[in-house]
Amino acid sequence: MKLLEFTKMHGAGNDFVVLDGVRTSLPDDLSELAVRLCDRHFGVGADQVLVLLPSDMGDVRMDIYDADGSRVEMCGNGIRAIFKYLRDRGLTEKEELEVEAGGRIVRPRWAGHDLVRVDMGAPILAPAEIPTRLGEGAGPVLRTPLEVEGQTFEVSSVSMGNPHVVLYVDDVDAAPVTTLGPKIESHPAFPQRVNVEFVQLVARDRVRQRTWERGTGETLACGSGACAVAVTSILNGLVDRALAVELPGGVLEIAWPDDDGSVFMTGPAAEVFSGRIPMEED
Repeated sequence: MKLLEFTKMHGAGNDFVVLDGVRTSLPDDLSELAVRLCDRHFGVGADQVLVLLPSDMGDVRMDIYDADGSRVEMCGNGIRAIFKYLRDRGLTEKEELEVEAGGRIVRPRWAGHDLVRVDMGAPILAPAEIPTRLGEGAGPVLRTPLEVEGQTFEVSSVSMGNPHVVLYVDDVDAAPVTTLGPKIESHPAFPQRVNVEFVQLVARDRVRQRTWERGTGETLACGSGACAVAVTSILNGLVDRALAVELPGGVLEIAWPDDDGSVFMTGPAAEVFSGRIPMEED
């Protein structure tokens, strides 16, 4: 029986199964395998599977599979995790990498003490490119009404290489993440589904966030979501340009120095364990 080597990692509690497709031959279709690996009862257990592959654009490519087997474009916490994976194994000595994810280059830089600072690139504000049917033209999509089963919510939307919608709530602990989240995830206003961020404002330099992640459900952290929250909150005039985002799994530091520039995210990355799991054979 063939055994598949894997490494379990997490970034602020957002957990991953990492597969090394650079040094190991992997199946062409990983969707069914991703569902099995992410299963917390019959598999390894994770929010997502991260697959390392050779890249023509950067140092390495990262393909991302959600727990339901669907492919997604970006994972900010995952970028930090795979950088630590490569450094810990001596597969790179670089202080900064170019990681291809979702057709764009993202640049993680080692920040010491298991912290990684990631240049996430500029946010995408144009509705058609997010994509969302809310708004038109160049955007941004801010404080826009969204009707869900007879209720109207005021939302903002942005892409960080993957689509996000942001709702502000008075108490994030009491927010209807598990009931409203899946309804918004699959709302017709978002043709590729959407990650849903519930946000409580704490101060000009601090917010609290919970995430309903498309294809996965509620996660302990969402790095690209924290960046999206920072961008929409800055554009709405609610926070300063550098802030801490408190998530159930930890704190991420987000900065967006310039409207025309990159968003920077700093947060932890950790390895949990490595192992081998039997491959299912036909």
